[in-house]
Amino acid sequence: MRVKIASLLSRCTGSHQYSAVAVISHANFDGLLGIAHMQKSFLFVRTPDKHFIISRLTRVSRVRVPQTTRASSVPCLGWFFGSGLVARKDLQIVQSGERTNAAGKPVSNLLLLSLSDNEYRALRPHLEYVSLPNHLILHEAGGKLEFAYFPNRGLISLVVVMKDGKTVEAGIVGNEGFTGTPAAVGLKRSSLQAVVQITGDGFRVEVGALQKTLESAPRLQLILGRYAAVRSIQVAQTAACNRLHEIEQRLARWLLMTQDRVDSGSLAITHDFLATMLGTDRPSVSLAAGVLQRKKLIEYARGSVRIINRKKLEDSACECYGVIRQYDGELGLKYPK
Repeated sequence: MRVKIASLLSRCTGSHQYSAVAVISHANFDGLLGIAHMQKSFLFVRTPDKHFIISRLTRVSRVRVPQTTRASSVPCLGWFFGSGLVARKDLQIVQSGERTNAAGKPVSNLLLLSLSDNEYRALRPHLEYVSLPNHLILHEAGGKLEFAYFPNRGLISLVVVMKDGKTVEAGIVGNEGFTGTPAAVGLKRSSLQAVVQITGDGFRVEVGALQKTLESAPRLQLILGRYAAVRSIQVAQTAACNRLHEIEQRLARWLLMTQDRVDSGSLAITHDFLATMLGTDRPSVSLAAGVLQRKKLIEYARGSVRIINRKKLEDSACECYGVIRQYDGELGLKYPK
């Protein structure tokens, strides 16, 4: 039978504000039935052992459900880790500076600005303002997570650390995100080291307080879960990039991703740092930077890189930048021209 979306949503929410729905089987993806007429949303699917993003969707006008499914049995919507009927409400972002923590420090982190007023008020007493100086380690790989960090400014690198001390970057976090994503789903440790690479500031929340707030904050669950899913795409794409693409392409991709998050044409970084982040040696980075500089895409001075032709730098980057940018855009990240 075919069930109108409006009637299903009314049972759960009393409103018609959700833009995409689908009926999902608990068993596997074979239970995904008859999605049609879609626009601007993500479909989140739960299976017994994992959670996935399936695809970008558009407006869904109707869904097909099995004869055995009753509308009254469909769970209420808005919970990222719910089962059965799964939907996403379009996220609205408050303007930067319109919110503060209890001490009056302004908030620029996009996740915190995306919360509903009620949920932000619940989290606000736990937001501790912190400076994030260059090279500060926020948590060690394999160590216990004590805080989740929500940057206002600056850049945090998520780094894989090997037994011999060698490191390679797996992802980066700016004001679009937060560190300590495992804590948002009840885990106590992270396999990645989080280290500040460009000085900034932001807020930290004790993991226990965050997890307690999540128990009664469905929108916060949705937002953090959504970010964690998008971040996992970034990590996977970065791993493929570091393995398969040339150093010039990887350097271009990294510079673009960094500029997206720090909103500045001048990046305070060294060749030694770039070598660590890209999993290569300093001479290789120097050669790659020299190539980009000769093409008049960047200017490099001691301890600083300035992007002077972003469009051509995008052309020099590998396909990975486009893939990561596509999903970053779902988080409200705005890109330099």
